[in-house]
Amino acid sequence: MSLERELELMLTRRQLFGLASQGIGVAALASLIGPEVTAQVGHATSTAARPEDSSRPANAKLPHFAGKAKRVIYLHQSGAPSQIDMFDYKPALQKYHGTELPDSVRDGQRITGMTSGQSSFPVVNSIFKFAQHGKTGTWLSELLPHTAKIVDDITIIKTVNTDAINHDPAITFIQSGSQQPGRPSMGAWVSYGLGSVNQNLPAFVVLLSQANALNTDQPLFSRLWGSGFLPSNHQGVRFRAGGDPVLYLADPPGINRTTRRQMLDAVARLNKIKLDAYGDPEIETRISQYEMAYRMQTSVPDLMDLSKEPESVFEMYGPDSRRPGTFAANCLLARRLAERDVRFVQLYHRGWDQHNDLPRDLALQCKGTDQASAALIQDLKQRGMLDDTLVIWGGEFGRTVYCQGKLTDNNYGRDHHPRCFSVWLAGGGIRAGFTLGETDDYSYNVVSDPVHVHDLQATILHLLGVDHQRLTFNFQGRDFRLTDVHGEIVSKILT
Repeated sequence: MSLERELELMLTRRQLFGLASQGIGVAALASLIGPEVTAQVGHATSTAARPEDSSRPANAKLPHFAGKAKRVIYLHQSGAPSQIDMFDYKPALQKYHGTELPDSVRDGQRITGMTSGQSSFPVVNSIFKFAQHGKTGTWLSELLPHTAKIVDDITIIKTVNTDAINHDPAITFIQSGSQQPGRPSMGAWVSYGLGSVNQNLPAFVVLLSQANALNTDQPLFSRLWGSGFLPSNHQGVRFRAGGDPVLYLADPPGINRTTRRQMLDAVARLNKIKLDAYGDPEIETRISQYEMAYRMQTSVPDLMDLSKEPESVFEMYGPDSRRPGTFAANCLLARRLAERDVRFVQLYHRGWDQHNDLPRDLALQCKGTDQASAALIQDLKQRGMLDDTLVIWGGEFGRTVYCQGKLTDNNYGRDHHPRCFSVWLAGGGIRAGFTLGETDDYSYNVVSDPVHVHDLQATILHLLGVDHQRLTFNFQGRDFRLTDVHGEIVSKILT
């Protein structure tokens, strides 16, 4: 035997013994893909005797306590909606309009390269009118007439703040708890911690919609819904708008369900041989994903079939709800996914980056999202699902009070602003008809009740029954978590 071959076998044994001590082997494989599958490949295991799934946390039973929410629908508005023009009413800006932003307000804050060369930073008042709505008299912009109808069902946080000032690190931060790529996304953490309720659909589903604005969108990368160093079966599964929702899900010509089942059984046996030889947990993931795809062949067509939805539902969500891939259609699809107990549904809607032409593009964006966002809350509520479904709406940071570019009577732009922005939440243990936090007269600095991104993440996990400090994964010698070493639960917004 060659020296290279002997070393290879030694490494293989070492890997196998080390991983087997953590429960990886025949029993763990049976736990992962279920007794009905393992029975078909000759490895049936009693359900009562099965150990915990090795792709789930071994350090704690989850959920840690009874959560108010069973599932999450996160409506991420990519590009950063302007809080000043939508949620954070600042009447004092009328008298400051056109004047220079005081140095005492800016307080040395760094700014982006897009406005760093400006010789002047003129304050710009919102061109849109505000009015009070609901029993609580919450101030909202005229851009949000439908949100105004549900304002008594939501909590608005005006003082969310972040560490990042540019889009990619900011979106990465709010989705994964780190500005650096490579960490697991929030949906992946939830999937890892709580697992899937519906075995015929992924625990984490992602839907994308394009901008209603005219200016170029910011890009979105698949790593935003990735699993990072967690087992890869926890990554988000993106459903496409056109053609097959999931690529290669349908059987190719000449292949029927029986043939596909036989093929999967054969592949599972081959993968099992490799699992025994190398103990690589990604082999387990591969087997489970093949089985999930097989089950999705029947569950996904039913999910995507909107023919049984009554006309009143399409009227509620708006005319765009009939067009696949729009924000409205994705909101309706999110409700259908929630009905099927998908644990985490992530919507990304692009086009909120209004560095210029803000009055035009922000109005277009709100027209394309306001009705459907409100309809989702109304729909969940009338179906009795809002109480255990947490809905989140917001971007990655806010917009500046000062104008980017030339300020005119009817046009302006706003740059990135990480110090304060607005997010609203509803259902799943969130107080209804509540507003948290205050910013200064310029919507520039937080005056009371700051909510850091890590605090928001900790609160989301808390509502699901998860202690953010205890949901960890050991990677490269360190225990990682979504909130890193930070995060405080925002108790004031909880019921």
